[in-house]
Amino acid sequence: MSRFRQQRIILSLIIRNPISLVSLLIVACFVFLGISAPLTVPYPEDAWGLTYNVEKRFLSPSLEHPFGTDALGRDVFSRVLLGSSFSLVIAIGVIGLALFIGIPIGVVAGYYGGRIGTLLMRITDMFLAFPPLLLAIVLAATLGRGLLNLIIALAISWWPWYARLIYVQTNTVKTMPYIDAAKIAGIPGAKIIFRHVIPNALTPTLVQAALDMGSAILEAAGLSFIGVGVKPPTPEWGLLVSEGWQSINYAWWIVFFPGLAIMITVLGFNLLADALRESADPRLRRTILMRLGVKQ
Repeated sequence: MSRFRQQRIILSLIIRNPISLVSLLIVACFVFLGISAPLTVPYPEDAWGLTYNVEKRFLSPSLEHPFGTDALGRDVFSRVLLGSSFSLVIAIGVIGLALFIGIPIGVVAGYYGGRIGTLLMRITDMFLAFPPLLLAIVLAATLGRGLLNLIIALAISWWPWYARLIYVQTNTVKTMPYIDAAKIAGIPGAKIIFRHVIPNALTPTLVQAALDMGSAILEAAGLSFIGVGVKPPTPEWGLLVSEGWQSINYAWWIVFFPGLAIMITVLGFNLLADALRESADPRLRRTILMRLGVKQ
């Protein structure tokens, strides 16, 4: 089956499943809002935290302010909407940097093995010995508050999982007959890795990365909530929850709406990752297609 046809079947399976389709729409809306939010927020100065409106403090949700206002009189809807941009940057930044570190280490260790593979995997195991969230907290506190430091801290705590996952996949792929044929033909090792090993070992890692997009948003929100994430007045969702929890008894909307945004977004990514995992697995895909009466 060609790669293009396989991708079409995966997309078709996702669309046929109502839950998967909803998760795809959630993720698509999140990406769209994350890209367009800086240009579409109704109160840009409120969104960026540049204003202080005493007369508008703690206004409940209304037509003028759908999500109410916070302790400084800023429009919560604008801040939550702009927060989607920061969450999108965090998700892409963390997963992208973790993959950039983990994939080369895992592929080199799995393909070449020997002392190089053992050394790289022992370094990976050293990082795996620490709980990821605890390691991220320590790194974020050490580097200082800020968006870039938050991304670096989370990526350093996550790359070992990708390295280990693609290491296992590479060990499987390198034993395939077409890899032996490429070696016999005299194709350089680097070319074999980029042309044959990585494309065939990458699918489980990408599925895991899709699942971790939601986890990156959730953990970034957690770090911001405890005070080691982004700096105020950045409208990151976790920081918005942190700023509003003290007034939850009389201004529940300050915490509720950013928390709801986190929940929906993370749920969308998790459900979409499950759908991708089922569709990418040949045996599960074959079973689903047979049940639907669709020929491959």
